[in-house]
Amino acid sequence: MQVRTVQSKIGPIAVVTSDELLIKDLQSALDLIATVSFETGHSTIILHKSAICEEFFDLKTRLAGEILQKFTNYNLRMGIVGDFSQYTSKSLHDFIYESNGGGRIVFGADEEEVIKLLG
Repeated sequence: MQVRTVQSKIGPIAVVTSDELLIKDLQSALDLIATVSFETGHSTIILHKSAICEEFFDLKTRLAGEILQKFTNYNLRMGIVGDFSQYTSKSLHDFIYESNGGGRIVFGADEEEVIKLLG
């Protein structure tokens, strides 16, 4: 896992990249939150979709809700970068649309879009 900082109008953002899955379940998400928050002190994290297990994007598993609730509980913002067009679930697309309107948990095609949505 590599973490780099980018500056934005909302402050510093920790951009996390990894060649392996970082979020596989609720505990691994909590571990990621603790590690990145401790190492950087930043309250905003951007993560690439490839570092998140596919179950996250199947809303029936409730994994996305549980994980995103932890980000909210710890007063963190999260951006997920990736191509979400492969998913056919209307519920997931509605979830992404609604999340992007709130600015705390956002989904975008690239880092620039995610940073804009977070700000």
